[in-house]
Amino acid sequence: MGDSEFWSPPGGVRRVSDVITVSLSMLKGHLYRCSAADALKARGYRPLRSAPRGSEALEQFALGPFMTVLGRDSPVRSADDEDSRSHAPLHDGLRQWTAHAVKMYREAFTPDSAENLVQAVAPWVYRHRLPTPDHRDAREYRITAWGHCLCSTDGTRRELRLPVNRLGVVEPHMGYVATAALVLAEGIPGPPPEHVRVVEFALLDGSVRTLFDGTRAEAVELYRTHGTKALTALLDSREYRPGFACGGCAYLSVCPALRKEPGLLGVTAAGRPRRTWSVTNGRNYRACPARDHMRRLGLPAADEVERDPSAERGRAIHAYLAERHGHGSLRACTVDVPVHWAPDCFDLSDEERELGTLLLRRHAAVCPLRCVRERSGIRAEPRVVRHDTTANTVVIAAPDLLYRDGGSWVWRETKTSKSDYRKGGALLELYPQLALAVPLLARGTLGGSSTRARIELEILRPGGADLEIIDPFCPAVVSAAEKALSALVSAWHQDDHYLAAPGRSCGRCEVARWCSARPTLPSLPEGKLA
Repeated sequence: MGDSEFWSPPGGVRRVSDVITVSLSMLKGHLYRCSAADALKARGYRPLRSAPRGSEALEQFALGPFMTVLGRDSPVRSADDEDSRSHAPLHDGLRQWTAHAVKMYREAFTPDSAENLVQAVAPWVYRHRLPTPDHRDAREYRITAWGHCLCSTDGTRRELRLPVNRLGVVEPHMGYVATAALVLAEGIPGPPPEHVRVVEFALLDGSVRTLFDGTRAEAVELYRTHGTKALTALLDSREYRPGFACGGCAYLSVCPALRKEPGLLGVTAAGRPRRTWSVTNGRNYRACPARDHMRRLGLPAADEVERDPSAERGRAIHAYLAERHGHGSLRACTVDVPVHWAPDCFDLSDEERELGTLLLRRHAAVCPLRCVRERSGIRAEPRVVRHDTTANTVVIAAPDLLYRDGGSWVWRETKTSKSDYRKGGALLELYPQLALAVPLLARGTLGGSSTRARIELEILRPGGADLEIIDPFCPAVVSAAEKALSALVSAWHQDDHYLAAPGRSCGRCEVARWCSARPTLPSLPEGKLA
């Protein structure tokens, strides 16, 4: 990427330092991070005025307590994650998970396997001082790495253990690995080592994956090949990604990509901490407050619950339609469904695959592409994010499809069922994502004309496709949507402790393993957790 003239900060920020500080986590490329916010933070920009954030009563950083246990005798925290410095009480689920994680770590890294490594006195920091300011007006670059830092007693070997919930199928990209290796090879304090090793450790099952194992010179060369490109891409990024990262973002008040929508949820903040909310959060909280909190913390979920056959088939159908609508031709779908329609990442039985084929054929009768005239008029599975300033809550919606009918936006949700039985009850209560769509369309927050703006619910059944039309401007619909949203949001908005509500739903809770309030459940095999 080029010079700083191609990169400019948004209005409302000022630079407070000529030192660029990059944390390793910024380079992981996680979908839940905002590249532009990371670039602003690394470059030393701070907002002139801060949006209120407030503080939560419970610890929100799931890895923090684990690292605290490992580092009681030495400071292992770093600037890599400012939120990791919280000393708030732990939720029961986080306490149970932390105990499990520590147990797995101690079993995986016994004294015999430690190769005479001891905990480093402090995390290493790579520092590069420049004789004159560069094109970013920086006089110094610093890179920090957050993890368990160990070294040999003579200082010739260093090891960084990066805790993760579980090892991903795909290894971290080389820019991330190379930067971690550089911090070990060239970081201070301490004398330069001869050999460095970077590993990922899975807290769920104790498995270990080596990302780099080599000499100091090899680490530096790897960084020159892969790390510098990753660092440049990070520091020069202008990609704003409104979403879950907005909850703790210092730049929320000046973000040019996050639209404000006061009163969207119908609740008031009254000094409440800033949070994020989606309909999925609302459903989880309604089932059990502890369940929602543990899911927000990212605690490992039971695979057998999250990926049961019907849920897996539904996700596969959504993935196929999103690809077909978002990237295929603009021709409407037909009954000619490919034999291998399901993406390889979905594990479907022959029965579920055949049912999925039938349901996709039913979709042809109501395919929305019949109304679309150009590619710009369709958005498959977009993320719609709004800041309800009244509730101090960042609201996140993910419609299955937004498409233009003339100059109006249409919000389409698609559901699948293996039965022709039709549920009774009000649609906005059965499918609360429709309730959230009502104010978003009625307020005109998506833009476009209101003439044909509407919400559509497509339900695919073996016997055919139902298409329900909802008018977001109808007073009765608006009232029903407000009622449905209030039922999902009000109690959660005032809750600070997320106490468990044990009952029949525990048997289908994907995070029940980490809840001490659950009824006695059969033990879950390690391999069944994701």
